[in-house]
Amino acid sequence: MKHFKKTASHFSKTAASEPLIDTHCHLDMIAAHADINIVLSEAAMQGVTRVVTIGIDVESSRQAITLAHRHENVYATVGVHPHNAEQVNPKIFHLLAQLADDPKVVGFGEIGLDYAKNYAPQTVQRRAFTDQLHLAKELNLPIIVHDREAHADIHRLLKEAGPFPRGGIIHCFSGDRAFAEQMVAMGFALSIPGVATFANARSLHEVIRYIDLEHLLLETDSPFLAPVPFRGKRNEPKFLVYTAQKIAEIKGISFSAVAKTTTANAIRLFQLPQVNHDS
Repeated sequence: MKHFKKTASHFSKTAASEPLIDTHCHLDMIAAHADINIVLSEAAMQGVTRVVTIGIDVESSRQAITLAHRHENVYATVGVHPHNAEQVNPKIFHLLAQLADDPKVVGFGEIGLDYAKNYAPQTVQRRAFTDQLHLAKELNLPIIVHDREAHADIHRLLKEAGPFPRGGIIHCFSGDRAFAEQMVAMGFALSIPGVATFANARSLHEVIRYIDLEHLLLETDSPFLAPVPFRGKRNEPKFLVYTAQKIAEIKGISFSAVAKTTTANAIRLFQLPQVNHDS
């Protein structure tokens, strides 16, 4: 922990001038193990001033909205994760549409395909994903896409259901440079997780190096995927600075440039209010 305190002190000075936004975390899961007030306070000390907490089913979507109303700088999304695809039915759609009407809901997801775990049959996943894509368009919300070992089907289904006027995010991007370029061409941003700090994440490093910063976002996916030097431990929004620092290192640009641009990207995509950095 001494290492973190030393590193965090460095980052707090760097991040203070340009706040960061964690575009994908699961505060409801963190809340089972930690005081959210402390989690958000520690994040703010590292320059992470706003977070988007993600729904993966109806109950977690409700919890996300509740947390967003309790904390001014927290926003929520609603949706059904591919692991829970078998839950999707007309009643669930009606509930999601009701929840999405809340003013603190800024996106639809996390939805998509997960062919690594296959907790739901792939045919069921594809149907649930497609149906939710159309609902997100009806609700005029950007889409948060979960894609794990399903790049070809993600591309095909997005192409069939598109275009998407509000755009969206390929969460925790895990594809190669060619897939990244396909997604960017379709109007999607690529969200970069703490995996970027892993030495063996060479494909992601190439994506970061060659895809313009205007198309990148930052995320923790906390409590999962903690960055180096906390790999294997519970992730939190405060660790977002390590991902931002790694992107700056790979691109050969300043931390401030990464923070400024990715924050502007998130504000634009989620239509978040502008914040006076001096206030």
